[in-house]
Amino acid sequence: MSSGAEVIEYRPSDDEPFMNPRQRDYFRAKLNAWKEDILRESRETLDNLQEENQNHPDMADRASSESDRSLELRTRDRQRKLIAKIDAALKRIDDGTYGYCEETGDPIGIARLDARPIATLSLEAQELHERREKVYRDE
Repeated sequence: MSSGAEVIEYRPSDDEPFMNPRQRDYFRAKLNAWKEDILRESRETLDNLQEENQNHPDMADRASSESDRSLELRTRDRQRKLIAKIDAALKRIDDGTYGYCEETGDPIGIARLDARPIATLSLEAQELHERREKVYRDE
């Protein structure tokens, strides 16, 4: 084998046992990488806010700065909630419940988990949930 051998990246598939150790490792790594990206962005945001924390003599500059700051803080709040969902998904991997629908207990599906690794409902259960939510909202 040559030193320039191509590394084949693992992608989970429906052709293998659901949530086997390799799939759990794949999703754990995916979730941890996502969390690290969010934390890095969060640190950059904090640095930017601290640099931005200067007095603006011009009212328009000050208003623009406050608007930017408000948006950054809302974004950080969403990121904080997302990190909590990622941590919950990592905990489900550890306790063996990851990848299974919270309502039906059925497998969520590899494609859905790959697209949304924090999913807690199967596609069918999610659609049912959203239809019920829409009915209540429309009343």
